[in-house]
Amino acid sequence: MSGYAVADRKLVSRSKKVLFYGIPSTSVDTTTYVYKRMKGFTDVSTSKNSKEYTRQYVDELFEQTDVTGYSPSTSYGFDQYTGDAVHDDIVKITDEELVGNDAVRPLILVDLSAAGATGKTAPAIKRDYAVIPDSEGGSLDAYTYTGNFRAKGDKVKGTATTADDWQTITFEETTSE
Repeated sequence: MSGYAVADRKLVSRSKKVLFYGIPSTSVDTTTYVYKRMKGFTDVSTSKNSKEYTRQYVDELFEQTDVTGYSPSTSYGFDQYTGDAVHDDIVKITDEELVGNDAVRPLILVDLSAAGATGKTAPAIKRDYAVIPDSEGGSLDAYTYTGNFRAKGDKVKGTATTADDWQTITFEETTSE
């Protein structure tokens, strides 16, 4: 038998890639964020939305394509629960039709399956996103909200740390030397 042994592979569970949402806390001139786990979400899937440059040269029979950029977005859907700070913030953005910086939130993706992940720390990627609401109330079973988080800046690599079993986290950017 060629290739690699099945025993060497391990399926990564979706629950091992956990998203945290920045809830804003504003003091006099500064906004800080408390990063809370996104619970009750029925959809959180990312599309890279690659930007392409395609052309065919006159002396060739085929086209060539290069990736020239990305416009990542993450679709979301959730069953609304009362008393959930993440749901409350997205509902506020939706109901009050907030725009501009008032509708931008940082998200942190924590990879609990990555090498080096422990019970208290794990590799993470942080990025700011515009919260783009789409629809609400589309289910007869629960009140639901859907929309997209659209990238609003570069990715920042770092480490997430928890003191409460991954309910909230702190984030420390990885410094390159």
